[in-house]
Amino acid sequence: MSKGQRHARQPVSRVKGRETSQPRHPGTGRDNGSGKSPAKSFIQPRQGGATPHPKGPRTSGLRAEGSDSRFEKRTPYGERDDSRQPGGRRPQSGKRFEQQGSDSRFEKRTPYGERDDSRQPGGRRPQSGKRFEQQGSDSRFEKRTPYGERDDNRPAGRREASGADEGFGQRRQVPAPLVQKAKKLRLRSPSQKIQDKSKRLRETRVDLDEMEPIRLQKALAASGVGSRREMEEWIEAGLVTVNGKVATLGDRVGPRDRVMVKGDQIKLKWADRLPRVIMYHKQEGELVTRDDPQGRVTIFDRLPQAKSSRWVAIGRLDANTSGLLLLTTSGELANRMMHPSFEVEREYAVRVLGEVSTDIMKAMTEGVELEDGPARFERIWHQQDNEESANHWYNVVIKEGRNREVRRMFEAFGLTVSRLIRVRFGKLGLPPRLKRGQFYELNEAEVAAVMKWCDLTMTGRQKRR
Repeated sequence: MSKGQRHARQPVSRVKGRETSQPRHPGTGRDNGSGKSPAKSFIQPRQGGATPHPKGPRTSGLRAEGSDSRFEKRTPYGERDDSRQPGGRRPQSGKRFEQQGSDSRFEKRTPYGERDDSRQPGGRRPQSGKRFEQQGSDSRFEKRTPYGERDDNRPAGRREASGADEGFGQRRQVPAPLVQKAKKLRLRSPSQKIQDKSKRLRETRVDLDEMEPIRLQKALAASGVGSRREMEEWIEAGLVTVNGKVATLGDRVGPRDRVMVKGDQIKLKWADRLPRVIMYHKQEGELVTRDDPQGRVTIFDRLPQAKSSRWVAIGRLDANTSGLLLLTTSGELANRMMHPSFEVEREYAVRVLGEVSTDIMKAMTEGVELEDGPARFERIWHQQDNEESANHWYNVVIKEGRNREVRRMFEAFGLTVSRLIRVRFGKLGLPPRLKRGQFYELNEAEVAAVMKWCDLTMTGRQKRR
């Protein structure tokens, strides 16, 4: 035996759990059990061609035809697909997964900027049951229309603005923007004495039988049904009944009366406890109203809803004025602080372009004639600021709350107000820590002090002398 034949590598026979160097039997692939090589080896020298494999012809790494069903195409139960290659793989022609006309990724490229008509709009392959189910089903790939117009073939996936297909310049209704709610200012807890007093006042209730009847429209407005003017219109139209009878203007109701509006019974809310009072730092651009036709942001969009009643603004501030704004659930408290006969002071910080002379300041305190009558400041003084600056800050105190009264008084002397901030209303001042867009709710002890200062009882009634 030659040296090359002595060291020839024999095929390894793999058996469960062990390996052996015994050659396999040419017919069965097993050894003969004798530990010796079989009489005739399946390793034959090449004679004019490739040596046939004992298990049949080999097809470039694939199994023999019909040898393994794991890779075959799934057909109805019990049948097989003869159109696929042995082993269940698609034919390969030199590329990775290319078939003739089967995949658009390997199709002929078109010049840049053009599209192939055989592909879907957007340059994607048709996919059944996926994002693009049908050709032309997504409006994102439809033909663009001129700016400002819409295509009627677009799906109604988004909300269409009212009047969008009408002529140019016509009003369209747009959804109200999402308004960020105001944040509540949290202070450290007061002393234990104030906490005990607040808890005692919070639990105090007034007997309903001791309460005097009030006007019907006032009771409905205080219960949050609507405004007083709207309630008066409903009463005149005969939409309100009291104890089964149609109500009229001037009727009074008490806690035991049964009131129905448009066929629905209304549970009236009575002021049998202390009202709620909050201080809000209004920002420029916000409106003090409940209904704005233009859909602008109002303070009631930012403030939390009152569960037992509705918020009543104590005074107003125009859109360009910021600062302290008081709101309460008691109409009596709001009327007591707003009415000119009570002469509650309002203090403003005013930034003026230019400097106000002493003569002008004296004339403002004596009185200025405006379009709607005379007006005057109780006090006016100059703040300490940079004298070289073009703008100067002043503080003014006034006992009225007419529309744009402070601005009009400065404009009467040819002065322009560039900024106006309310810093105090009555005995309540704007806290330094209360930032713009924040609110602070007074505790029961603070509300009781405000009611006492206004000479009102706990329920908002005027104290008897």
